[in-house]
Amino acid sequence: MNEAPYHHEPDRAAASCAAYWLHTQDDVRLRVAAWKAPAAEQGTILVFPGRTEYAEKYHHTVTRLISAGFSCLVIDWRGQGLSDRLTKDSMVSHVNRFSDYQMDVAAMIAAAKRLDLPRPWYLLAHSMGGTIGLRALEKGLPVKACAFTAPMWGIEMSPLERIAAWPLMGAARALGLSQVYAPGNAPQKGQCYVHSVRFEDNRLTQDRDRFQALVREAYSLPNHQTGAPSAGWVFEAMNECRRLSRMPSPDCPAYTISGTEDVVVDNMAIKTRMADWLKGQLRILEGAKHDLLSERDDLCGDILGEFMTFFSQNR
Repeated sequence: MNEAPYHHEPDRAAASCAAYWLHTQDDVRLRVAAWKAPAAEQGTILVFPGRTEYAEKYHHTVTRLISAGFSCLVIDWRGQGLSDRLTKDSMVSHVNRFSDYQMDVAAMIAAAKRLDLPRPWYLLAHSMGGTIGLRALEKGLPVKACAFTAPMWGIEMSPLERIAAWPLMGAARALGLSQVYAPGNAPQKGQCYVHSVRFEDNRLTQDRDRFQALVREAYSLPNHQTGAPSAGWVFEAMNECRRLSRMPSPDCPAYTISGTEDVVVDNMAIKTRMADWLKGQLRILEGAKHDLLSERDDLCGDILGEFMTFFSQNR
């Protein structure tokens, strides 16, 4: 593994981060960032980010985790962050097949082994990372327990949008237009989400300061940003969510948190999945939006503290 860049803001401690380039089975170059906790080792948390996210966005989360003795490994999925982009327009959020993300997971696990990251391992997954994570668990992801924030086990759509989405996205694929922006994303085309929306209208957080921090970070890291999804991504994501809905829940302890004001993922799909998860528990946060780790403290409380306690109870 060759060394890869990782951007440290001037006011951020380096926190012993090391970033690396990896190559997948289909020769896509990915970036991972690793942190080894200096003391009181509790194991390693594998962080599966959401669509458009990247390792630097998790700096504050990782800083808290390593201070509690957890090492961390964060991945930039194919098509986002500093990993290889898959389209001519680098801002298009695209994947050829959702199953391709499992090759990213395989490369990440190989890296974790090569770096000798301490066991036990745990999974922390957000949004699209929850889709990828649930499939990875079904395929035997070697973790002791998993935690999800707003997992994308369904995409929030109105009944009319859902009816229209299948033929529209299917037709785009059939016409060779999988890599074009999906319909309905005009304001975001060519730019990242936080630069396309006012705070008052954003879907991520009700914390103004944290939203503005996301905006500033996006300006300071332009090469890390990804925009709206492609028609192919939407089609593949809908198909994967449908396939996962038919799959039994894994035999792995799980703790999931979602917000009542989330308009990105389908909360009913989350409730249905967790009701069927024998070793699972679900916490619903009244008034919280989608990016729960960036939400107001009075809405969410100490999510990371709850996850760390949960992991420690399932060593």
